[in-house]
Amino acid sequence: MKGRVIALGHLDDVEAAALIEDGQLVDFLTESDLPRPGTLYRAIADRPVKGQGGMFVKTPDGAGFLRNIKGLGVGKPVLVQVTGYAEPGKAIPVTARLLFKSRYAIVTPRAPGVNVSRAIRDDDRRDALVVLGKTAMQDWEGGLILRSSCAEAEDNVIAEDIAQMLSVAAQVMGDAEEGQTEKLLDGDGPHVLAWRDWPQADVWSEDEKSFENYGVLDLLEDFMHPHVNLSGGASMCVEPTRALIAVDVNTGTDMSGSAGLKANLAAAQALPRALRIRGLGGQVVLDLAPMPKRDRRAFESALRGAFRKDSVETTLVGWTPLGHYELQRKRDRLPLAKVMT
Repeated sequence: MKGRVIALGHLDDVEAAALIEDGQLVDFLTESDLPRPGTLYRAIADRPVKGQGGMFVKTPDGAGFLRNIKGLGVGKPVLVQVTGYAEPGKAIPVTARLLFKSRYAIVTPRAPGVNVSRAIRDDDRRDALVVLGKTAMQDWEGGLILRSSCAEAEDNVIAEDIAQMLSVAAQVMGDAEEGQTEKLLDGDGPHVLAWRDWPQADVWSEDEKSFENYGVLDLLEDFMHPHVNLSGGASMCVEPTRALIAVDVNTGTDMSGSAGLKANLAAAQALPRALRIRGLGGQVVLDLAPMPKRDRRAFESALRGAFRKDSVETTLVGWTPLGHYELQRKRDRLPLAKVMT
C-alpha cells in the first residue's frame, strides 16, 4: 500500500503502535511493565558514586541513577525524569533536566528562553513562532521549544498545545521538592507517542483489527532474526550480546574493487531502521566490510546523514584500532525480541 499508515493496536493485550510507509515498517512502539521514559518522580538522593559524577536516588519504582549532581546532598528530595529503559539488574536512568513534551511544544522549566526547531528554515515562520511562544510564556519563567511539526500547524492549535503543557508543568513543578518519593507524572504510552512524535499519516487506524488489516505481525517477523538484506546482494547481521550490539557487514557475491564501500554505504542507510524497530540501544560496534582507509570519510558522511533523520539519540563515536566503528545509542525502547516472546 502506498502512503503512510499509523496503526494502533495491541500485542497480547499490550498497547503497541506501528508506522508503515509504502508497505514498509518504519517504526514500532510497545508498552511494558517498566517505568516509561518521560515518567516524573520526586526522588530522594541516596548515595553518590565516586568516579562517575552521579548518585543513586530512591524512587517509588526502585533505584535510579542521576548524573550531574552538583549541590545535591544525601537525603534531599529532587525532581527527576526517566530518560530510558534500564538494563536488567541496573538502576533506572534519570535526569534532573525536566521536559514536558507534546506534539508541537516542549516546555523546559529549568532552561529559559524560546527556541524553534532548526528543521524549520523559513525565517518568517520562525519569527512568527518566536512571537507566538513568547506570548504564550508571558507568565512562565521557564523555557519553550517549538518542534518541527509547528511549520505547517495553525497558530491557535499550537497555542492550545503550549497552554496544555504549561498547565501540566505548573502542576508538577508546583508540587515542590518536599516530601517522600512519589510518582508525579506517567510517561506517554505507545498510542500517545505515535500521535506526538510520528509525522502526519494518510491513514490513522485505531480499529481493533488494525494490526491484522495492515499485516503488522508479518512485517515484524523480518526483525525477529539478525539477517538484513542490503542492496547489491550485500547483507548485515545485527546481533545483541550482553555487552554490546554487534553488526557484521558482508559484501555477498560482489567481487569488484568497490564492493566493500558499496556494502558499507548500504549498511549505513539501513542501520537506523534495523536498530530502531528491534529496540536495540547501548554500545553498537560495526564490523564493516573491507575497504580502503580513504573511503572512511564517505562512509562516515553516509552514517551521519542516516542517523540525523533517526528519532533515537545516537552518538557516532568513531574508529577503533582494529578498524571497527562504534556508536552509543540511547535505550528509549524495549528490545523487540523480549516483546515478541
